[in-house]
Amino acid sequence: MTFALPRRTALIGAAAALSAPAAVAQEGPIRIGEINSYSAQPAFLAAYRNAWAMAQDEANAAGGINGRRIETVFRDDAGRPEDAVRHAGELISSERVHLLAGGFLSNVGLALGDFALQNRKLFVASEPLTDALVWARGNRYTFRLRCSTYMQAAMLVEEAAKLPPQRWATVAPNYEYGQSAVRWFKELLLRAKPGTTFVAEQFPALGRIDAGATVQALASANPEAIFNVTFAADLTNFVRQGSTRGLFERRHVVSMLTGEPEYLDALGDEAPEGWIVTGYPSADIANPAHTRFREAYRRRFNEAPKLGSIVAADTVAAIVAMLKKAGTTETEPMVDAMSGLKFPGTFGEGDVEFRAIDHQATMGAYVGKTALRGGKGVMVDWRYANGAAYLPSDEVVRTLRPQG
Repeated sequence: MTFALPRRTALIGAAAALSAPAAVAQEGPIRIGEINSYSAQPAFLAAYRNAWAMAQDEANAAGGINGRRIETVFRDDAGRPEDAVRHAGELISSERVHLLAGGFLSNVGLALGDFALQNRKLFVASEPLTDALVWARGNRYTFRLRCSTYMQAAMLVEEAAKLPPQRWATVAPNYEYGQSAVRWFKELLLRAKPGTTFVAEQFPALGRIDAGATVQALASANPEAIFNVTFAADLTNFVRQGSTRGLFERRHVVSMLTGEPEYLDALGDEAPEGWIVTGYPSADIANPAHTRFREAYRRRFNEAPKLGSIVAADTVAAIVAMLKKAGTTETEPMVDAMSGLKFPGTFGEGDVEFRAIDHQATMGAYVGKTALRGGKGVMVDWRYANGAAYLPSDEVVRTLRPQG
């Protein structure tokens, strides 16, 4: 379905269309087919959907793309790759969308990336974190915004290498994202700190973690530190069982994504303290661009933005910048325009660039520690890690990514 727009925004868009040259106005709206796991991952994607609507409304209120409005047709893949591919086909054939966007789970993102290649359709992947999306299975038509498992692993290894522990254990969901995150964390930490050993690995099923058994298995290996990649309900269950059974006592924990409000908010006063995490300290980022976004989001939705809000806003901003650069909705010029595209990131930490070498964006993440403040989890002692500094060289990428 298309997203319903406020009457004021619709009137502004209509006025812009009337003032544009007749040939442009007759081309009609630019349609984006957005596919995501709305029912499977609501904690992240409710805020994402809100910010997408806000960013689209702002783009249309500013005149759209040369007088053409932007419309989005949303589909829910329910976390299933086969449903995502089916929706993609319908969006192209029935809804006549000009490009595809979205994706949350890594296995879904890979399926959509393959579809984009087979059908020669631009796919702007918002969230799927697997490195395969831009490296081993990368292709001309697929671009990824969010910083990848490699990038976030590199950010966390930078901190983990400073810690005294040598004996590590890992826990991650048993699908592409979790496997990729563990692979890169192990490889990069062994490179940064020779002599490190990994004494246990746990790969529970996504969304079906047996947290008690997982915690017991990790404790039995007696690691000095733990690398955690679980998120959403799995994270909540893991933290609860780990705290109850003393797993985290006198152990360092390094954790991917845990500093995002989507997951800290769900933990409430059970949020762990002292974990080294990637995340988003929304309330404490004070630069002008982010402050404007945060306050506009709060006024419209009566809540603080989450990381999903940032991802959606940046996805729309990237698409708008690409369309203005391409000057057309033909696929090949749009793909050319995405390569090397720069746009101002919503974090307010400078421009984000889609690298021509691998179509990976340089969007960064915040790295810090978890703490409790007023009975809820927050990030403290944080810094912004620019994604460009945590990507391999072009020479290395050429060994990881197929040609074309």
